[in-house]
Amino acid sequence: MKQQKALTLKTLTKSNVWELQENDILRMWESARKESDFKDNKRHYFDVIKSAFEIEEIKIDRPEVIKKYEARDFKIGSLGADEGDNSKWAIKKRQIMRVTDLTYENIRHISAAKLIEVLDRNFGGGWDSLSQSIQDIIESGFDISTTTLPKDRLHKPGGMYEKKVNDGYEVLEIAKGSWIEAIFAKEKPETEKPVASFDNETSKKVKDYDDEDDEDEDIDLPEDKYDEDDDDDTFDEDKLTEESYRTTFETDPEDLNLEAEDVSDEDDNY
Repeated sequence: MKQQKALTLKTLTKSNVWELQENDILRMWESARKESDFKDNKRHYFDVIKSAFEIEEIKIDRPEVIKKYEARDFKIGSLGADEGDNSKWAIKKRQIMRVTDLTYENIRHISAAKLIEVLDRNFGGGWDSLSQSIQDIIESGFDISTTTLPKDRLHKPGGMYEKKVNDGYEVLEIAKGSWIEAIFAKEKPETEKPVASFDNETSKKVKDYDDEDDEDEDIDLPEDKYDEDDDDDTFDEDKLTEESYRTTFETDPEDLNLEAEDVSDEDDNY
């Protein structure tokens, strides 16, 4: 497990808090109490610490009470609100004993050997007996592979078992009658997420745009004609053309001829 440098209460998260032990928390708390904004952030600090530690206030400060906490592997120290608060508190790192104790926050803070220990303690039905959510948590921090073979073939020289062990995998063997399911686990290397330059480029473009706006502030802009009255009722008769009066009839030419003949006949009658 890699220890981060210069962790403080302000830089603690629900992930990196798993790297610390009880004495680390007590020391960091004592140092943070001297800061002016400590009281404002105290509740947040408690919430983060409680995700990885059990914390109890010792309301009865007697030797026999202290001994009971210590017998349960608690460390005793001060987690008061300020430098003048000397109330005693008991703190203990949460144990990862069952698969249900595994979370996305703590999965990368245990070893492959510890994972195998947890798996061995919690189930006998094999990898597929785990819920999909637990499998997803485990696989976020470990490379997992499984194989099920007869007992006499599992450890065959040159087989999968030997190759995986030589490659650094921890293995858990689960008996299934005359067969054995082998679960192999190896810590995934932590890769730094690439920092996208899109935001930086966007910010630069926005800044350049703002700079251009600033430079244009003193430039005389052309007069805006948009608001001028366009509803002028006057018109120039000389501009009217034949197109202005043309009307298009969608009528069959033969019908027009018939109508013309009818009109001619009527005129003859008169």
